Amino acid sequence: MPQNSKLEAQIEFLVEVDKLKSVLRRNYAIHGDRRENSAEHSWHVALFAMVLAEHSNEPVDINRVVRMLVIHDIVEVDAGDTFIYDDTEKETQVVREERAANRLFGLLPQEQGELFRDLWDEFEAAATPEAKFAKAIDRFAAALHNYKTHGRGWSENGIKRDRVLAVNEYVRRGSAALWDKIQSFVNSATKEGFLQS
Repeated sequence: MPQNSKLEAQIEFLVEVDKLKSVLRRNYAIHGDRRENSAEHSWHVALFAMVLAEHSNEPVDINRVVRMLVIHDIVEVDAGDTFIYDDTEKETQVVREERAANRLFGLLPQEQGELFRDLWDEFEAAATPEAKFAKAIDRFAAALHNYKTHGRGWSENGIKRDRVLAVNEYVRRGSAALWDKIQSFVNSATKEGFLQS
């Protein structure tokens, strides 16, 4: 691909994924009375990973973790955000997100598109130490947002204590320390009355 065409493809991709700023999540921004968007989430979880890297169960290449987290939700430009507690939406999530990954990463020059797609696939498979930690961070951030907003996202969607624990138990695979912290959030939220049993 000629250099000018490569640059044009990269710019086209960057313009297209700017739409991620308009994809609203069910979580609320911690210090605001509005929903978080997916671009904010991606930036925040990348920062979470950098700050919390020492709590991974296994040594990780933090640069690889951060790269995964920056691109992990790009597919939401086409597929939308699938609420982690929505079993109906989760039934079609894989198909919607695969289709979106093909289109969006396909906008990039081939080698770069394949590299990004490989990172996205690695995150989804959650088999490497980096992907396990990235997934743990992704879920930990959402749990922290819910806890710090006094369970607003949980209560608005009828999510109860057992469901929060079941969905987030996955965090243990990437970070036992963060799983312990989630359990403390859940216990505290239940005691304070903003997470129902």
